[in-house]
Amino acid sequence: MGNPVIHFEIIGKDPERLRDYLGDLFGWQFETGGPVAPSVSEAGRYGFMDATDETGQRIPGGIGGGPGFDSHVVFYVKVPDVEAALRRAESLGGRRVMGPERNAAGLVVGHLTDPEGNLIGLAALP
Repeated sequence: MGNPVIHFEIIGKDPERLRDYLGDLFGWQFETGGPVAPSVSEAGRYGFMDATDETGQRIPGGIGGGPGFDSHVVFYVKVPDVEAALRRAESLGGRRVMGPERNAAGLVVGHLTDPEGNLIGLAALP
């Protein structure tokens, strides 16, 4: 397989309300306060979660945002170099939306839209 999906995000204007709703709906629990890039969410309002099924498969995710953020859902694909991946996406007809940007833990992220306008995240692990 090529580059794997390693994270998903749900961003909205009221992340606490989203976490309450999705937590009640799916039984998800969140840890807030971890480092997040300022373009992704307001500091302290991003809740990380780790969804692991009975077979041990896991895709971590997060819910964040704040009043100045547009609501959207995005998945992140692991790449070795976010800048190189953004440049390649642009050369193939995509559009850079954000990044690369590094959070306090050293994670580098970027966003692009594909030729149909779908938002896709890129992440390079520290």
